[in-house]
Formats: sequence, structure tokens, C-alpha cells
Amino acid sequence: MSVRLDHGSDELGEVHEINVTPFIDVMLVLLIIFMIAAPLATVDVAVDLPSANAERTQRPDKPVFLTLKSDLSIALENTPVARAGIGSALDGATNGDKQQRIFLRADKTVPYGELMTLMNDLRSAGYLHVALVGLDSADKPAP
Repeated sequence: MSVRLDHGSDELGEVHEINVTPFIDVMLVLLIIFMIAAPLATVDVAVDLPSANAERTQRPDKPVFLTLKSDLSIALENTPVARAGIGSALDGATNGDKQQRIFLRADKTVPYGELMTLMNDLRSAGYLHVALVGLDSADKPAP
């Protein structure tokens, strides 16, 4: 172990290195914030989806989910919507873009007639691009 006894002059020399410690601290804080915020951004409407074996398609950045629950209530994202107000609620969610695809989820216990009535309501509101959401056969829970 060696010790330097001569401290030289009292002048401070120029430092030619960037101090990255504050940068790393900020990045770690942002990482923690995004790790906490990402799971909160998902849709949390509980619905029992039927399984499908169709190929997966590319999902848009901000999909619009319309859910028909087993008690025949309707939810847009996580917000309950009255059947009469579906058109205006979708206009607000899509900013009036009738060409945007609406992802329709329905519980597997919902009667087919109710699903078709909801799809007719979407057509009446001017939303013709509807995608039905289901579980993949590989995602299907074991009985």
C-alpha cells in the first residue's frame, strides 16, 4: 500500500471524464417507475373467453376493447356503458374514427343472440371493423 505525501499545488486540475453516476441514478428510478406503471395499464375486466385456433394478428398500439360480460352488461375498456350510449362512448374513445377496429370480447356463457344484437348496435353506430377476441388453444386453462 502506498501513500502520496506530496499533494502538489493548490490548484484543481481539469477533469476530462463525464460523471455518469447521476445519469445511472435517474435511469434506475425511471426503470422502477415503468416497471410499476406497466401492469396498471392493462385492461382488468374479468371475462371467461372461449378458445380459438386462428392465427394471431398484429395488435394495434392502443386497441379499443368492448366487453360483453356474463350478466349482459357492457364495458368499454374498464368503464361500464349503457347499451343506448355505445355509439357516443365509442366516438369518444376513438375520437370519431369509424375506421378504427373495435375488439369485441364476450363471455362464453353469453347467448349468441345477445352478441349479434351488440354487433348490430356497433353497425348502427357506424363501426364496421370489429374483431372478436378469444383465447388461443394453447392459452386454454386445463379442466
